[in-house]
Amino acid sequence: MPTKFKNYKKYIVNQVTRFGDIRFAGQVIFIAIVLLITWSGIQAIQSNYKLQQQVAEIKQQNQVASLQNSTIALQNEYYKSNQYLELSARQNFGLALPGEKELLVPQSVALSYTVSPPSFNETSTSSVYMHSQLNFITWVDFFLHRGNDIR
Repeated sequence: MPTKFKNYKKYIVNQVTRFGDIRFAGQVIFIAIVLLITWSGIQAIQSNYKLQQQVAEIKQQNQVASLQNSTIALQNEYYKSNQYLELSARQNFGLALPGEKELLVPQSVALSYTVSPPSFNETSTSSVYMHSQLNFITWVDFFLHRGNDIR
């Protein structure tokens, strides 16, 4: 065991004395500088990645807010339209246009001519498609001001 210890001691002393050689010390210092620069670069890349993620998240939040603003603007346009004003006047105040007549039908008579809506399981995909297509056409007409405004 003592000989092994002596061998390790010689090895360590030999390695330490190598630092006295300027070429070896220069190589060690060069490798240390390269490792520090690499570590610094990795840290910069990581922080840039985190910042890019934050920027993307903020841009996405900005887009959501922009869409909400445009939705509110469209609602405001609808509330200013003649069509909404007429519907609101009819529903809330019972008003009608000049020349129109109001017919009062008893609820029992009106309900006798109605058809109960089909349940969800009975609805075919073609009727759902037709409804969504009609809804789309109605929105296109609204946005292009092709609505049937009653004046």
